[in-house]
Amino acid sequence: MTARGLPGYSVGVAPRSASFAHRHLVGIADLDAAAIGVVLDLADRHMASAAEPVKKLTTLRGKTVINLFFENSTRTRTSFEIAAKRLSADAVNISPSTSSAAKGETLLDTAKNLDAMGPDVVVVRHAMGGAPHLLAKTLRCAVVNAGDGQHEHPTQALLDAATMRRAKGAIDGLEVAIVGDLAHSRVARSNLLCLTKLGARVRLCAPWTLLPPGLTELGGDLTRERSRVTTRLEDALDGADVVMMLRVQHERTAGEAPRFANPREFSKTYGLSARTLAYAKPDAIVMHPGPINRGVELAPDVADSGRAVILEQVSWGVAVRMAVLELLAGDVAGVAAA
Repeated sequence: MTARGLPGYSVGVAPRSASFAHRHLVGIADLDAAAIGVVLDLADRHMASAAEPVKKLTTLRGKTVINLFFENSTRTRTSFEIAAKRLSADAVNISPSTSSAAKGETLLDTAKNLDAMGPDVVVVRHAMGGAPHLLAKTLRCAVVNAGDGQHEHPTQALLDAATMRRAKGAIDGLEVAIVGDLAHSRVARSNLLCLTKLGARVRLCAPWTLLPPGLTELGGDLTRERSRVTTRLEDALDGADVVMMLRVQHERTAGEAPRFANPREFSKTYGLSARTLAYAKPDAIVMHPGPINRGVELAPDVADSGRAVILEQVSWGVAVRMAVLELLAGDVAGVAAA
């Protein structure tokens, strides 16, 4: 039986590919290009099914997905919940303010207690880098990283890659500019790894005060060869196929000395406007992981223009997270941890 008239697309559990022999998704660093391709191809199918009047599939019926978010989220948390429900899984959302974490329970104790209830997947967001890796080593269920501190945000990179692939046809050979607060951006790190593995070249642009040391070394020889750093916006944008803007994460710099004079000065030097976008290719697309600080890193007229694919990124977020949940929860048992 096929779903929604998609050839070869079974309503049942997706067969586990040798190219995706992973029990958890804790970082893009663990995936090769073939595994990334498996996720993107399955997401394509789920994106097609989203256009149908009835969007729900029976793929994960009887499975349980727990969303354990210790940081604020709109897009990621909601899309994981929608993704689980569209696959007919039961979705449970837990916030620290209403859990025993507010009483002093540790992350690990919270996770172990949830694991004792028999979920199939725990999706975790935490301010501590490495938190999902800790849970993946401890829990019996699959673990998905929904963002850990300044470390990684793998599903964001996957949905960004899916958006680029749909807009540009292929990622191999693209010139991608990532501009903004690179010092605190887990999105930048995951995208740098993901895009270079898929054959793109990445320009990283920020003021020196927002440039972490060794960023181009993140993926070893691959990122060294396929990425470069600049502090000049015009240099980063020149001939770019894709422009990805990042917000300044003020919440991660509380109590620190200012990294730049003020938002107005940052916008003047590093904000994307119609004038600065002209340095990119005429058909360049504009991306942003959200939330946007309008008038700071991105001018409203650019954010709302036909070249922006920001809302398309949000749509791909559901499809990509459906693919991830299906691959992990479809047959977790017996798969070697990765």
